[in-house]
Order: sequence, then structure tokens, then C-alpha cells
Amino acid sequence: MRDDLRTREGTSVTTEVNPAVAAVVVVQDGRVLLVRRRVSEGALSWQFPAGKIESGESAGEAAAREAREETGLLVIPQIVLGQRGHPMTGWEIHYIACRRSGGEAGIASPDEVADLAWVAHGEIPHYVPYELFKPVRDYLDEALLS
Repeated sequence: MRDDLRTREGTSVTTEVNPAVAAVVVVQDGRVLLVRRRVSEGALSWQFPAGKIESGESAGEAAAREAREETGLLVIPQIVLGQRGHPMTGWEIHYIACRRSGGEAGIASPDEVADLAWVAHGEIPHYVPYELFKPVRDYLDEALLS
């Protein structure tokens, strides 16, 4: 997304605005769903299913759409875990905890997703080599360890 702005002096300035993204956090049977992107973003190879929030779409609606488009999984948004500017990408990420309502997890978008895995709590550091956003980490601690 781009903003075409002018300074007070009238000089044209174009700024790139990183898009807002909805990240889908789905827990089922003591595991969380992660996908491996076909194209890695630095250390971000494995991550939650996620994608841009379209114009007029809420973060929850985007989360449900992205889960379906990337994995074939049907989900119902339940809890907004939080949002932040991602320290590695600069994108504004909205983390949405979702409940599975149907479908089977698989690679529904092979041009975007190379693999997927249902990951146990103790395995997360092997897939995600950086600190998770604290509200997401707290949610996963509770959901996966209780």
C-alpha cells in the first residue's frame, strides 16, 4: 500500500505503508497449526497461517479467509490475542485465536505454503527460532499445557 503525500512546502512524498496482516492461531488436540512458507521471510520460514487484511474486512474475517485459502481449514475467530508491528517485517500483525469448525488441514495454496504441521508446545522452538509475541505465547502456554 502506498500513501502519496505532500510536505507543507508542497513537495510530493510517497511512503510505503506495510499492510495489516491477520495471523491465525488454531489449537487442536494439544497442538498448534503452523505453515512453512514457500518463500521465507528471513527467519520466518514456519509461522501461523496469515495474510493481508483486505479493504472492508475485519481481522477476524481475514483470519478465517486466510485459514481456508492456505490450509483448507474452516475456523471461527474467537479471541483477539493482540496486535503489534512485527519486529522482523514491520507489518502490523493482528493475532486471532480461532476454533476449528470444519475442513481438513492440508496445503490448499501450494504457491504460498510448502508444508504444514500440528506442533506440540515443546516443539515450537524447533519451528519458530525467535521469541513469540507475549500474548500469543501466554495463550499457547494455557491452551497447550492445560
